Amino acid sequence: MSDNKQPGVWEGFKAFLMRGNVIDLAVAVVIGAAFTNIVNAVVKGIINPMVGAIGTKNLDNYSSCLEGSCTGTGADAGIRIMWGSVLGATLSFVITATVVYFLMVLPMAKFLARQAARQKAKEGTREVLEVSELEVLKQIRDELVAQRGQGRREY
Repeated sequence: MSDNKQPGVWEGFKAFLMRGNVIDLAVAVVIGAAFTNIVNAVVKGIINPMVGAIGTKNLDNYSSCLEGSCTGTGADAGIRIMWGSVLGATLSFVITATVVYFLMVLPMAKFLARQAARQKAKEGTREVLEVSELEVLKQIRDELVAQRGQGRREY
């Protein structure tokens, strides 16, 4: 019998749950789901009515038929291509992506750029202070060396 005891399933599961990435991912999913509702409300409540004012509100009705008439049934029926549904889904995706970009990505990028500029300015100030302190210390050293040199000459 060896003393090499492998962790049990429960210990492995607890270790998995205690990882920081799992918690971060869970928070991201919850926030993403909540934000999805906001984006959908903006798209459905503002963007879609504006698009509907320009054109049609429902693109699902647009289709084309291949090999015959789509009004017939049985062997006479043609093959219906529902290109309106594809166009509607594509427009919905583009509109949603645009809303997400302008409401979240762009403001966050500007915020992060400002934060980076502030951090860089702080680091630049520190470097200037460090250089000026170094210069002052060099000047003090040079003065002390000069004073010692003058003192030796007097003897």
